[in-house]
Amino acid sequence: MSKKMAVVMTDMFEDSEYTSPKEAFEKEGHELVVIENKKGNTVKGKKGEAEASVDAAIDEVSPSDYDALLIPGGFSPDMLRADDKFVSFAKSFVDDNKPVFAICHGPQLLITAKALEGRKVTGFKSILVDLEYAKADVHDEEVVVCHNLVTSRTPDDLPAFNRESLKQLQ
Repeated sequence: MSKKMAVVMTDMFEDSEYTSPKEAFEKEGHELVVIENKKGNTVKGKKGEAEASVDAAIDEVSPSDYDALLIPGGFSPDMLRADDKFVSFAKSFVDDNKPVFAICHGPQLLITAKALEGRKVTGFKSILVDLEYAKADVHDEEVVVCHNLVTSRTPDDLPAFNRESLKQLQ
């Protein structure tokens, strides 16, 4: 069954951490909706290889409209977590036990949402201590699945991240 997925990101996202899951999810018939501050904006990846058109503004959406959440890494999650609207949006998915897929620096948004306490997670090396302070159960593995939450460390982990994320959508 096709799922509707919210993708929260802004400029400086990690290119492949958006394009690879997007390709994997769309191949299985799932719909991705890119959410940022302004509908119609174009957000650009930090490597300049990828860009995405913003389908909806954060002010116009509700977590109840979506089946799952994707948080690509790069600098984007750190910028988004300064905005309470994105923080509460992401927290809703965790609280409602909907699938959440966060790779690399993606878990930073969930740290700010105080949504990781007691959860098994991983992330980019530089945020592992932040995850520990957030009282998460931190693992240095290519993919960590904890109930509805799928996390990975780097673009090298994308095959495992995509595989486990797709399992959550079945």
